[in-house]
Amino acid sequence: MGLEKRPLKDIIGKLVVTKEGRRLGFVKDLSFETRTGELIQLILKDPTPYTRNLNLELSPAKEALVPYNTIIAIGDFVVISEEDLI
Repeated sequence: MGLEKRPLKDIIGKLVVTKEGRRLGFVKDLSFETRTGELIQLILKDPTPYTRNLNLELSPAKEALVPYNTIIAIGDFVVISEEDLI
């Protein structure tokens, strides 16, 4: 994966969109494997109605989880590949 390392504060609060431009919500937090530090998922806040159609895994607190391996780019937005969610 060719994403450069970024400070966590640069990602928290960013809008998450599909590469087709559909809004999914905002990054609330990240989950990662504590042993390796490998990022596993983005935790969404304020998910859009479209997000509910994606069958995303939910956290115990019923927050939508976006697998980290679906991220294509992080810039002004976090862009994900919707087809990689399926």
